[in-house]
This record gives sequence, C-alpha cells and structure tokens, in this order.
Amino acid sequence: MYVCLCRAVTDRDVEQAVACGHTTLPALQATLGVATGCGRCRSHVHQMLQKTPESPFSASSSFQSPSRVGVSVG
Repeated sequence: MYVCLCRAVTDRDVEQAVACGHTTLPALQATLGVATGCGRCRSHVHQMLQKTPESPFSASSSFQSPSRVGVSVG
C-alpha cells in the first residue's frame, strides 16, 4: 500500500528502512522522502513507527542506535 503518494513510498519501503535502522521520522524523511511533500503521510508514518518493534517510539522497543547495528543514518 502506498504511504506517501508524493514520493511513491510504500509501507514495505518504510518497513525495510526501519529494519535498516532508520527509526525516526527525520531519518525516514532523509532516506525515503516521506512527509517532505504535502505532509499528508506524516501521521501515518508516525503510527507505523509506533507499531514497529525496532522503533524507539514503540512500547516493546529494544532500540539500538543505527551505529550499533552497522547502519549510518543519512
């Protein structure tokens, strides 16, 4: 499903970026361009981050900084 129509970003794109360590909205903006056009996708992307175990915003997070998992954020 498309999350960001402006940048043609899908939910899978977001999930893959989060799995690679891009676990904040600014990191996803830099990596995928989400929420940098019209901004309508911002709340949906934020909700996705809250539901993703890798995200520092989720309740079940065992967050590791990107540098600890070998991924540099943009």
